[in-house]
Amino acid sequence: MIELRQVAKRYGEVQAVDGVDLAVDAGQVFGLIGHNGAGKSTLFKMMLGLVPAGGGEIRIDGQPVSGPGFRAVRRQLGYLPENVVFYDNLTGLETLAFFARLKSVDRAECAPLLERVGLSAAADRRVKGYSKGMRQRLGFAQALLGTPKLLFLDEPTTGLDPEGIRDFYRILKDMKDKGVTVMLTSHILSEIQERVDRLAIMRTGKIQALGTVQSLREAMALPMWFELRLPAGAESLLRGSLAALDVGEIRVEGERARVHCPRASKMAVLKVLSSLKQCATDLQIREPSLEDVFLGYSG
Repeated sequence: MIELRQVAKRYGEVQAVDGVDLAVDAGQVFGLIGHNGAGKSTLFKMMLGLVPAGGGEIRIDGQPVSGPGFRAVRRQLGYLPENVVFYDNLTGLETLAFFARLKSVDRAECAPLLERVGLSAAADRRVKGYSKGMRQRLGFAQALLGTPKLLFLDEPTTGLDPEGIRDFYRILKDMKDKGVTVMLTSHILSEIQERVDRLAIMRTGKIQALGTVQSLREAMALPMWFELRLPAGAESLLRGSLAALDVGEIRVEGERARVHCPRASKMAVLKVLSSLKQCATDLQIREPSLEDVFLGYSG
């Protein structure tokens, strides 16, 4: 669905995007993460045809963004920018109708879409009275107009409360189940680590890492850890049982113990800890978070 080959973009002295190669299959939810200024939004705008690429090639659904065939493809794209701006004096329904006309979409889609994103009760209120979260919901609704095949979502949960975030990802799952391809950026890495099929980490305009969350964990060789609940006096038994194994830090605070270990030692440590039934009343395995992975690659 998305193909990028050596894509570049310079603004004066700043190399915003620098030789990016990327491929995203149809039906995937793909995450693009990186620090502010890493080039994510610029890359989005080039893929949408809003900003011309300074070099390389971009194809969306088989069509080059710079070619005449992209006009038809563009009608099947949805885009939610990082900073949503609307006409304050229009109502929510009028705003969506305005975008429907721009996209040549039947206005009859508007009211059901507002209901879908939780704005039906505010459909006839002027946008100037909307909260940040309500504006974000309205922006998401306009991105969904016209049954898009591909969604570009730039920081889509900004300003949303927990219920709004839950509703957003529920809708996103429905879209994926229907075969829609989604590319999104987010600084809230805990939200997306279980929701993206693959992701890319950008830094200074380049792709630093690419793969699934698990493959990036393994490539970084980040340590994992086990958390146990111990009765009083069991610390010495725990340390003695693990003495012959390759483990890192063992930290005991009250009834809680934390054992760090390299990934290669995972099964051996788990076997020992599972055998300590007389002293371990609870056991949890903790994998490195996406934030840990991101900091490892971009630090």
